[in-house]
Amino acid sequence: MPFFDGERGRMHYRRWPIENSVATVLLLPGVGQHSGHYHRFARTLKAADIEMWALDTSGQGLSEGDHDNPGSLAELVADALMLFDIVRATAPQPPLILMGHSLGAVTVLGMFGAAEPETRGATSDTTALERAYPLRPAIPADVVTGIVLSGVSKRALGGGTPGAAGTPLPRNLPILAVHGVEDRRAPIDAVRVWTQRHESVDLREYADAGHDLLHEPVHARVAADIADWMQGVVVGLARRP
Repeated sequence: MPFFDGERGRMHYRRWPIENSVATVLLLPGVGQHSGHYHRFARTLKAADIEMWALDTSGQGLSEGDHDNPGSLAELVADALMLFDIVRATAPQPPLILMGHSLGAVTVLGMFGAAEPETRGATSDTTALERAYPLRPAIPADVVTGIVLSGVSKRALGGGTPGAAGTPLPRNLPILAVHGVEDRRAPIDAVRVWTQRHESVDLREYADAGHDLLHEPVHARVAADIADWMQGVVVGLARRP
């Protein structure tokens, strides 16, 4: 089983390798989930010639850590960056797409410094703020072909507003947001407003669906939509500003 040494213990990840892939996806699951929950989704991507990697968040799956406390956003981003570097070293050629569900989606935005802190306006101490929330990009935007956000919560969607903490997402970066209309954990209204501020975001809404789209009755349609969008990004068909 593949592991790497993180700052808070040994971190487990999975890879679903395929030959001659057209793209590579790095998936970050949400709280209470781990890479083992995504075999079905990986098979859908494999049929589209897309290879997937997925991280077990700290304390989840086979990764060491506190199951009830996955860590601050800065710590989650640090873990994700270690696997990001492994993926790039192993599969440097195919286009790289980042994907996150729920807390994983917040982490993906945090990798770009674009997950606005909940504490914006509560403190002027940027150093203290950045210890918990990355406010600057940790990865070069030009090495990522696109990002997919599933069930992203309101607390990460302040980026792009005037005077907001953090760094706006690159305007030319294709983004797919998938969201259940009946999501009670992360109500859809916030992502609808956020989408209006980012012309490169393609928002797909799923009626009669809640928070965990890839594990609900609509999972096959959601997975197919994501795979089709990823293929579009690879060939340059994704909507751009």
